[in-house]
Amino acid sequence: MDNASSSLTIKLFADGADLDGMIEKSRDKNISGLTTNPTLMRKAGIKNYTSFAKEILEEITSKPISFEVFSDDLAEMKTQGEIISKWAENVYVKIPITNTKGESTHQIVNELVKQGVKVNVTALMTVDQVRHILSALSPNVPSYVSVFAGRIADTGRDPLPIMRESLQIVSENPECELIWASPRELLNIFQANEIGCDIITATNDILNKLHLVGYDLKEYSLDTVKMFYSDALGSGYEL
Repeated sequence: MDNASSSLTIKLFADGADLDGMIEKSRDKNISGLTTNPTLMRKAGIKNYTSFAKEILEEITSKPISFEVFSDDLAEMKTQGEIISKWAENVYVKIPITNTKGESTHQIVNELVKQGVKVNVTALMTVDQVRHILSALSPNVPSYVSVFAGRIADTGRDPLPIMRESLQIVSENPECELIWASPRELLNIFQANEIGCDIITATNDILNKLHLVGYDLKEYSLDTVKMFYSDALGSGYEL
């Protein structure tokens, strides 16, 4: 990182499902953890969930990594969570805030936490959801609450007020950390950092832009012109 990005206090988590990319990011001292989900895994062509996870965990042994349950049945979600949690000590189990029927996962999250399972409650978008799920967590078991700030922004709403209030709520539990999830651009990392958010998850496409932080805009403009010109030459267009 350059001077501007090295001043970040927020923890950066790499979000993805590419085996080589995840291993590479896990070795980056600036990356504090990793997350994945069934959607990313499907896009990456992963056929066997367990085999993929265990292959990853052979390489990533110390940094936290979140794997998500994929059942829609609440009881089965709990069973999957128990299985996933046993894969390694650094595993957090991702549980969506509800199933597809809108049924709350509060109870199964609470039951898992009582067993000492580290959870990452995901897909939250409202302050009420944050407040509700916090009561299922324990001050003695590490946990994450992932609020999808990027998707909130997709609806035309400013996610910052929601993230600030969520941070206040989550801070009531010393073992719970707030994740700014689904960022859309590099600027979101600095926005999350400014409000004191604990963690931000980002895909490699965003994380790979960190070298641009503080880059001279005039130089960047020239780079862009050169890119356009190179692409035009390569196209062979004529008038």
